[in-house]
Amino acid sequence: MIQTRLSTPGDIPRQRELWQRSFGDDGAYVDNFYRTYYKPERVFLLEEDGVVQTMLAWFDTTFSIPGEGICRAAYLYALGTQPEARGRGLAGALLAGADRFFRDWGIPAVTTVPAEPSLHRFFGRNGFRECFVHGQFQAAAGIPVPGELPQLEPVPPEVYAGLREARLAGTAHIALSPEVIAYQAGGCALTPGGGLYALEAPHGAAVLCAEGMVDGRLLVKELLCDPSDLDWVLERLPGLLPGWSGLYRTPWGAEPFGMLKWLSPEREAAWDWSSRAYLGLAFD
Repeated sequence: MIQTRLSTPGDIPRQRELWQRSFGDDGAYVDNFYRTYYKPERVFLLEEDGVVQTMLAWFDTTFSIPGEGICRAAYLYALGTQPEARGRGLAGALLAGADRFFRDWGIPAVTTVPAEPSLHRFFGRNGFRECFVHGQFQAAAGIPVPGELPQLEPVPPEVYAGLREARLAGTAHIALSPEVIAYQAGGCALTPGGGLYALEAPHGAAVLCAEGMVDGRLLVKELLCDPSDLDWVLERLPGLLPGWSGLYRTPWGAEPFGMLKWLSPEREAAWDWSSRAYLGLAFD
């Protein structure tokens, strides 16, 4: 017998086992989720004959749509199935079960960031369509900027959230609460130099999130500033963030990144699927 349900604190050891077997993340990375964001209702489980075989976490976010307002959006994360139980449709069954909870809770939109191209196809078969884009770029190596560098200031999640919204005003995007960003901050802190930062640029504050990659260098996984300040910021970042790899992401790009599913057939039919939005700080 198969059933989907919300997790309980007693399920955490099994969830951690599934997480590590599914994704290979180390203990510190998994600890960060349970320390900063976990609540029982934020993880769904699928049981098969009384054994938890699949898990799915979600983040409570907001979809901001210019001209239409805002709505709650569930960002799906850490969908994993016990390796020996794969290939039997359990992940799809858990997605369908999660949708029933979201409808009951009045959440009309569901988003996700597939980790690889094959997963775009999997989520497509489960009702998702391409919606969110970004750009990932490699900064050109340049001559160090002479003179005194500006300050790169660490900022707490609530400050980052406010600055992020100011920079994304007027664009279709996923807004993140300070609680969600606190999870990101915990992940950043696992690598020296990683963190949430603000920098005073010529046309106002720039904000960036630096997270470690597998080689120990830093990816700037979100860089938000006035477009006219981008080159100014990039010229100074090597001196401000010594562990930076030169890789950075901005909203200014057309690379497919995240997918959207409307849980209302009417909203699904009315949505302009040629439009694109920005998700940004996904935990990909």
